Amino acid sequence: MKRKEVKIRKKKNLTKIISNVVLASFVIPLGFIIYKIIAAPVSNDLHVANLKVKSDYVLMFIQCLLGIVALFIPSIISKKKKIMIPNTMSIVYVIFLYAAIFLGEVRDFYYRVPHWDTILHTFSGAGIGALGFSVVSLLNKNENIKFNLSPFFVSLFAFCFAVTVGVFWEIYEFSFDGLLGLNMQKFALENGNLLVGRMALKDTMKDLIVDTLGAFFMCFIGYVSLKYKKGWIDKLIIKTSDEK
Repeated sequence: MKRKEVKIRKKKNLTKIISNVVLASFVIPLGFIIYKIIAAPVSNDLHVANLKVKSDYVLMFIQCLLGIVALFIPSIISKKKKIMIPNTMSIVYVIFLYAAIFLGEVRDFYYRVPHWDTILHTFSGAGIGALGFSVVSLLNKNENIKFNLSPFFVSLFAFCFAVTVGVFWEIYEFSFDGLLGLNMQKFALENGNLLVGRMALKDTMKDLIVDTLGAFFMCFIGYVSLKYKKGWIDKLIIKTSDEK
C-alpha cells in the first residue's frame, strides 16, 4: 500500500512540474506578443510568405490566455465538486494544451509540421470520448440521478458527447474568425491568399472527421473494457473524492 501511495505522490509531483513548465510557456511570450500586436502590419497585401499580421498575434494572445485559464480549470473543478482527476488524464491534458497552443500557435507547428492539427484533433476526439465515460460515471453516482446503462449505451453517449464538443469547437473557431479577422479554420494560406470552394472547407471538415474517428476509437476501447471488464477505461475515469 505504501508503494502505491509513493507512486501516486510521484505522479502528482510530475503533473505539477509539467503544469508549471507549460504555464510558463504561455505567460513568458505574452509581452512579446503584445508588442507584435502593436508593431505588426494590419494585412499582408503583397502576400509575403511567413509574414505575420496583427490578427495572427491577436490569435496567439487569445490562445495563450485561454491556455492559462484551461490549466487551472481541472484543479478548480476538482476542489469545488470534490472529484479526483486521474494523474494520467491530467498529464495528457496538460501536454495536449502545450502541443496545441505553444507549439501549434506560438511556434507555428500548424504550418511547419505536416498534419499537426490533424494529429491533435484526433487525440482531442479520443480524450473527450474518455471524458464522456466520466460524465456517465459521475451522473450515475449522483443521488438525484439514477440510471444504469449498458456498456453499448455508455459508449454511445461518450461518442455523441465527444462529437458534439468537436462541433462546438468548430463553431467557436468560425465565430472568432469572423469577429476578429482570425484564421483558425485555415480558410487562407500563411501568405494571406484566400482559399475558395471545397478547399476553404477542407480544414473544418477534416477536423470534424478526425474528431469523430478519435472518439470512435476511444469509445470502442471503452465498450470492450466495460463489456468484458478489462479495466482499461477505469484509469481515465474521473472519480468522486469518497471513492477508494
